[in-house]
Amino acid sequence: MNFKDLKLANSILKAVELEGYKEPSPIQKEAIPHILNGKDILASAQTGTGKTAAFALPLINNLLNGDKHDKKIKVLVLTPTRELALQVRDNFRKYGINTNLKCSVIFGGVNQRSQVETLKRGVDILVATPGRLLDLMNQRRVDLRNVQSLVLDEADTMLDMGFIHDVKKIISRIPVERQTLLFSATIPTEIKHLAKELLKDPITIKLNNESLTVDKINQSVYFVDKINKAKLLLELLECNTLKSVLVFVRTKHGADKLSEVLEKNGVKNGVIHGNKSQNARISALKNFKSGRHKVLVATDIAARGIDIIELSHVINYEMPEKAETYVHRIGRTGRAGLDGNAISLCNVEEKKVLRQIEISIKQTIAIIAEHSYPAQQAITTNSHYNNRRNKGRNYSHKNYKNYYKRNVSKLAT
Repeated sequence: MNFKDLKLANSILKAVELEGYKEPSPIQKEAIPHILNGKDILASAQTGTGKTAAFALPLINNLLNGDKHDKKIKVLVLTPTRELALQVRDNFRKYGINTNLKCSVIFGGVNQRSQVETLKRGVDILVATPGRLLDLMNQRRVDLRNVQSLVLDEADTMLDMGFIHDVKKIISRIPVERQTLLFSATIPTEIKHLAKELLKDPITIKLNNESLTVDKINQSVYFVDKINKAKLLLELLECNTLKSVLVFVRTKHGADKLSEVLEKNGVKNGVIHGNKSQNARISALKNFKSGRHKVLVATDIAARGIDIIELSHVINYEMPEKAETYVHRIGRTGRAGLDGNAISLCNVEEKKVLRQIEISIKQTIAIIAEHSYPAQQAITTNSHYNNRRNKGRNYSHKNYKNYYKRNVSKLAT
């Protein structure tokens, strides 16, 4: 199947070709025909699977059949973070480059004046974070009475961040007769309840997200004591193959602390988290994308919306609390058919999380045992488990890829 088979307008097909897309991804094949037909959608899809194009392309196509001159908001996209909002806005503009449709974005952390002026000039497609949108609605600065299609992007993250109450307030003030598209990396019980409340006879799309991620990414883990993680990270960053590295930490304080350590050791880096101003976050991301900085340190929430095609490595400096977060993290690399690499630094306290991750993705992660700062306790604890995983052998940084190809097998669940 190619994009022509999806019956998209020629103006959109030209934009798709300009972006270098060859054929639709699984989520695009599934979702686009139903969205073109006006159906509500409940889709489970990770970032990196092409989900933005899955809803943006058909929504643009549907708008081409209506009044393109009144410049009233007809498509509303709600996202959990500023970075994701900007990314979605940029994608809509790329896909609609051959149309007269106007797409804009509003989010908090910056002065609202320019956003209000843009709304006054007229917008067809609005991408927004819930807090700022609700604020402007209360000021009567934004009119949503003409919304035809609503998209909730990364709904599970909005739930985690406590935005669902604001989202429901916003939805109560847009037309009941509309198309609603709900995209979420995971579908927990709360999201199921939300979908039941908002969607009408929806088409449910669920991709095998974990297998899509792990199949294209080389994964490895280093067992290392917590005190030596920074030293090992610095050593790894000396390797020329680590060209662009997104480093994940759990907390804002931890992100700032690690960034300072890297800077003191001559590693130019940026850092993004919830306490950073919008200008600081945009600057950090710009420096990273341009190659000025080799490393970007980020918390999970702040990293939502980071879409960098040629990201060579993701490093889990601290293991995530949930297996699905791991999948989401490493999904940042290995995009657009390129090789992806994910490295985890795991101390003995985090080993239980590692086991849960392997069970979730139904795959073992290659242990790199021979390095400068091994944590012997972590390597030798539960020898039966480790023997089952690597057959009693240690693997060095140099030969782990060969091991990975020869010996990786699925765990019994």
